[in-house]
Amino acid sequence: MDIDRIAVHESVAEACPTDSLAQSLSACSVPVETTTDGESYADGDCVVTFSPREAFLDAAWVHGVRAGYDEFDTAAYEASGTALTNSTGIHGDTVPETVVGYLTAFARRLHVYRDRQRDREWDHEPYDAPFTLSGERVCVVGLGTIGRGIVDRADALGMDVVGVRRSDDPVPGVERVYEPADLRTAVADARFVVLAVPLTGETEGLVDARILDAMPANGYLVNVARGDVVVEDALLSALDEETIAGAAIDAYWEEPLPADHPLWEFENVIVTPHCAAFTNRYHEDVAALVRGNVERVARGDELRNRVA
Repeated sequence: MDIDRIAVHESVAEACPTDSLAQSLSACSVPVETTTDGESYADGDCVVTFSPREAFLDAAWVHGVRAGYDEFDTAAYEASGTALTNSTGIHGDTVPETVVGYLTAFARRLHVYRDRQRDREWDHEPYDAPFTLSGERVCVVGLGTIGRGIVDRADALGMDVVGVRRSDDPVPGVERVYEPADLRTAVADARFVVLAVPLTGETEGLVDARILDAMPANGYLVNVARGDVVVEDALLSALDEETIAGAAIDAYWEEPLPADHPLWEFENVIVTPHCAAFTNRYHEDVAALVRGNVERVARGDELRNRVA
């Protein structure tokens, strides 16, 4: 593979300013240009993008600026010979810090007080509503870069941490690692269940009515994975019937979340617009990945984070 140009597609604006990313890539040994829909690509191009386009299959290599790549047709990339890489590994601080914010908000009732601030209401929550995170159990489903970042922070807060992943190898800070087949057991005593898995055939619909029913009534679901990891109707039923205490959701079944969606109406649900990974340094983090891979190509080494 030879790279003659880096093309920063306009869709990256969904994650960071296009010009900022192009500027951060300018130190590369090849020219950097910004492109828009309708332009064509050649065998020497590396395209940096937020979302897929059919035209990208003419390039040598496409880099997605997100960790998730479920929108990309990996079979088509393999058939065309176009390499596909993602940005996994750069979210080890941002998403875990957001998760800690969700957990803290629920425990200290910050989301409730913020809502009341708008109405200038000086009311306290019931005595038994607030609690501390220390000593509470969190079940982290998915122990990749994001999951381990969540584990580190939860452990530092004195939480009892269990995890779920395909390998049962021990993970620092995790008291016990469960296999996916034992998910019901893993969530049974968890005050918080945090989803940090990629969307695959195995994880689609992973959290259904059976899993939600297994959670304790005072448990909260946190989804920083993908919307389809959770069965939508099952979650709405659990919230309606108050079989779980609440949820923090950052990834949805349809985005943007429709204005008439029931999730907006629940006081015990924190809705964020798929922004858990946002940071004002995101363009620099992505650029560092791409620059490193350009150097690997020049040396004849394998691309980092190649998924197709």
